[in-house]
Amino acid sequence: QVQLVESGGGLVQAGDSLRLSCAASGGTFTNYHMGWFRQAPGKEREFVAAITVSGGTSNYADSMKGRFAISRDNAKNTVYLQMNSLKPEDTAVYYCAAGNLWTMSPHLYMYWGQGTQVTVSS
Repeated sequence: QVQLVESGGGLVQAGDSLRLSCAASGGTFTNYHMGWFRQAPGKEREFVAAITVSGGTSNYADSMKGRFAISRDNAKNTVYLQMNSLKPEDTAVYYCAAGNLWTMSPHLYMYWGQGTQVTVSS
C-alpha cells in the first residue's frame, strides 16, 4: 500500500508559478509510474502530466505543454509538478497518483493522494 501526500498548493496571481510536491511512502516508489491530475468544481478529474518509473519519459495534457513540468526524485520518493504562467482556469484541486500502467486515464491509477488546492486569481 502506497501513501501519497501532496503539498505546495496555494493562492497565486495569474502569471505566477508554483511547485507541487508529492511524497510517497509505504511502498517501492520505483515500481510506479506517477501522474498528476486535477479537478475543478463541477468538472471531471482530468489528466495533467505523467512520468515513467525512471523519469526518462513524461507526457502532458495539451493545455499544459510548455507551462508545466513533471519530475521525480527516486532517492527522495517524491514527484514534482512545476507550474509556470498560471492562469485562472488552472484553479483546481491537484492530485498525484501512482500506478503500474503508462496511461493518462485516472481510472487506471492505483493510489491517490488527498489533493492540494491551487487557486489562481486574475
